[in-house]
Amino acid sequence: MRRKLITVHWLLVTALCSCSNQTPEPSYQTAFYIYRFDPPALVEFSADFQALDEIPFALPPNCGLFNIFPAPVGRFLAIELSCPNGQTVLLLDSSSTSLASSVSANPAAVTQPISDSDSHFLAWTPDGRSLYLKVDSLGIAHVARVNVNGGNKLVPITGITYDLAPSPSGNEFTFSFSRGLGQGSELWLAKRTGKIIEQLHADRFNYISFARYSPDGGQIAFIKIPDTPTPFTVGELWVIPSTNAQGADGSEARKLADADAGHGYAANWSPDGKRIAFVVRENPDDERADQASEALISNVYIVDVESKALTQVTYLKEGRVETPFWSPEGNTLAFNAVINDRMQVHIAELTTGEIRSLITESTCCPAWMRK
Repeated sequence: MRRKLITVHWLLVTALCSCSNQTPEPSYQTAFYIYRFDPPALVEFSADFQALDEIPFALPPNCGLFNIFPAPVGRFLAIELSCPNGQTVLLLDSSSTSLASSVSANPAAVTQPISDSDSHFLAWTPDGRSLYLKVDSLGIAHVARVNVNGGNKLVPITGITYDLAPSPSGNEFTFSFSRGLGQGSELWLAKRTGKIIEQLHADRFNYISFARYSPDGGQIAFIKIPDTPTPFTVGELWVIPSTNAQGADGSEARKLADADAGHGYAANWSPDGKRIAFVVRENPDDERADQASEALISNVYIVDVESKALTQVTYLKEGRVETPFWSPEGNTLAFNAVINDRMQVHIAELTTGEIRSLITESTCCPAWMRK
């Protein structure tokens, strides 16, 4: 009996020591930013959407803001610009600036990972320490994985890749490419090193775009954009298992709904992985809207992945919306709305149905961060 008691005591002490030696999980705080054009700044909001602070940030001369992509974890924002020499990605350290310190007065806050050619944002790694960029699109096009602290590494996949999405674990990623207009597209799976594993899906008539893993990594959602020279079209929202046991014929892929494909708006999974928020074009038969963005009418919808039941979130009769983003709690969506050629960030409270803009000035690019 004494030996048993000693053994139990030793096990308890070992367990307590083991627990005490474990590295505690880091605690993150949620931050929400939008970009205000005039005066130019990133505006930070509290959990109840009250303005807290600003990071003054003027766009470089002759460049326009394409989009802002927050790291999944950490303090960095990737800012993609449309400049005369092509698209350019900057990295902004949101912790190194404050209301009293503008970006221009603190150049260390902004870095340009690729300075000798154009660069196009593809994706963040799940840990927020690196990002994938498409580099030198008009020259020797390639994909690079860039560390936020400096340095980059060639990813040995095809240079005609136009979309990339890491799995939640970061151990693998999907990438999509097309061999040219009229040849459709392909979706492939690769290890983090770039070693290709298998083809997941191929489509002779559509571009497979904005592939996004579900939070548990079990499924991939993507938008099919018709392979056509028509500028603005209607596409489709699909899901597929992340590993395709049936091969590349797409037999396990499921269409969930029609979706706006003209501007290439990504669909986004809810934090619980049960719903997807996306954009629907409301005037698919209007030929003017096939050619001119100002004629487009669209709204945000949510689809239940299991039942395919649709819920309409916004009810615009004119103007268009852009990619919706979920809050970490899953109770709010943030998105750009363009009405009468004026863009503003709106939030939709899903529990109450309330939809509103945050500030009166023109704004863009909602970004939730955990840092």
